[in-house]
Amino acid sequence: MQPASPIQVFDAIRAIAFVGDLSMGQPIDHSVRTAWLASRLAASIGHGAAMQGHVACVSLLRWSGCTANAPEFADLMGDDVGGRRTMLSTASAGMAADFARSVGPLAEIHCEVSGDIARTLGMPPEVELPLRHIFESFDGRGKPHGLDASRIPEAVFIVCIAGDLEIFSRVHGLNNALRYIAERADARYPASLVEVVRQHAVDWLHELEQGGAAEPQLPTAALHGATTPLELIADVIDLKLPWMTGFSRRVADAALRCAIELGLGTAQQQTVYRAGLVHGIGRASVPNTVWDASGPRSEADMERLRLVPYWTERAARRIATLRAEAEVASFVDERLDGSGFFRGAKAAAIEIEGRVLAAAAHWVSLRTARPGRAALSEDEAVAAMRAEAEAGRLDAQAVAALTGHPQPSTESPSAGDAAALLSGREVEVLGRISLGESNKEAARSLGISPSTVRAHLENIFRKLGCTTRAAATLKALTLGLL
Repeated sequence: MQPASPIQVFDAIRAIAFVGDLSMGQPIDHSVRTAWLASRLAASIGHGAAMQGHVACVSLLRWSGCTANAPEFADLMGDDVGGRRTMLSTASAGMAADFARSVGPLAEIHCEVSGDIARTLGMPPEVELPLRHIFESFDGRGKPHGLDASRIPEAVFIVCIAGDLEIFSRVHGLNNALRYIAERADARYPASLVEVVRQHAVDWLHELEQGGAAEPQLPTAALHGATTPLELIADVIDLKLPWMTGFSRRVADAALRCAIELGLGTAQQQTVYRAGLVHGIGRASVPNTVWDASGPRSEADMERLRLVPYWTERAARRIATLRAEAEVASFVDERLDGSGFFRGAKAAAIEIEGRVLAAAAHWVSLRTARPGRAALSEDEAVAAMRAEAEAGRLDAQAVAALTGHPQPSTESPSAGDAAALLSGREVEVLGRISLGESNKEAARSLGISPSTVRAHLENIFRKLGCTTRAAATLKALTLGLL
C-alpha cells in the first residue's frame, strides 16, 4: 500500500510555479516576482487583500499548463524551452501579437490544463477562471476564444502586465520595459493599468531588488490548512513528454517496493516514495527534442541533462516541506563509482535512500519505451540491472530487491471507484493516446479503426469534462484510471 503523500496546497503551488518557470526558460523566481508585482498593482487600483491573493495565485499558476503543450511547442519551434523564452521577451508588440494568434490550439491546451489544476487544488473561481482565459487580450484578439474585454476577468490583465514588467525590465531595462508595455496599451491590457504601472514601476522594482518582496498569500484562509496529493506534481511534470505518462508514479512505486524489501523504516519508505514522485522536477528545463533524440547527443545537450537533478535540488531549497524528498531525488542520476551527475558523488556520499531511488528510476527507465528505443522485456531489464550492479554503478542490494521478484500491479487503490466512469475500451484508447499516439497509431495498436478511436475519444472527453488530450490524461491519472 502506498504511503500517504499529502502536501500543503501552497507548497504544491510553489512547486508547480518552479516547474513552470523552468518550462518557460525563465529564472526560477520569475513567477514569485510576478505574483508580488501583480499584488502591488491590484492594491494600487483599490483592490483588497482577497483580490491581491487571487492575482498572486494566478501569477504562480499561469505557467502550470506549460508541460501539457510542450510536445506541440516542440513541433512548432524545435526548442520548446528556448522558444518560449524568446516569445516572452519579444519587444515588438506586433510580432508578439502575431505569434500569440498563431498558437490557438496550444493556448487551448494550456488554459484547460491550468484551469483543471487550479480546480484540483481547490482554488476559488476567482483564480480558476482567469487561468482558463490567461491568453485573452483587451482588444478581443486573444486566445483561445477571442473574448471581448468585458468577458475577461480583470485578474488576467493585472497578471499579464505584471509578468511583462518583470520580464521586460530584466531583459531590456526599465525604460525600454515601460515603452514596450505602453505599446500594448488597449491591446494586450487596458491603458489605465499601463498608467498605474508607469507611475509605480521604479519603486516596485527597487523594492524587489532590495529583497522586499513578501511571500504571496493564499486568497482565502480556508486554504491555509488544505492539502493535495503529491502525485499531482508528478503528473504535471510527466505531461511534458507523452512517453513519460505515469513515469514518476512508477518510479515512486518501484522505490517503495525496494525500500520495503530492504527493510527500511516507515519514514524512509515514505521519503523514497515521495522522492520518486518529485525526482523529475528539473526535467522541465530540457527541451523535448533533447529528451526525444534517439542518436548521440551534443555536449551542450548532455550538459543540460546533467543539470536536471541540480534543478531538482534547487527546488528543495525553495520548498521547505519538500526539502528532504527533493534532496534525495537529486541523487537519482548519481552512481556509486562516481560516474553519475550532477555531483559525481561516490558510494560513501550516497545514502541508502538515494541508492534505492537511483536503482528504481533506472529499472523503470529500462522498462519504458521512448522514441527510437523499445522497452526492454523483464528478463532483458533484469540482466541490464545486474550488469550495472556488477560494474559497481548501482547498489547491488537495491538491484536484487528490484529484480528478484515479479513486479506486482501498481493499480491505484482509487481505480476501482472511478472505473465506472470509463469503459475498459475507453481506458485502453486513452492509455494509447496519453503516450502520444495519433488516432491511427492507437487504432493499429488496439486492432480497431481510426473512426472507432475518434468515437471513443469523444466519449472520453465528454465523460471527463475535457476538450484536449492533455487535460484528459491529467484527469485520468488523478482518478487512478491510467
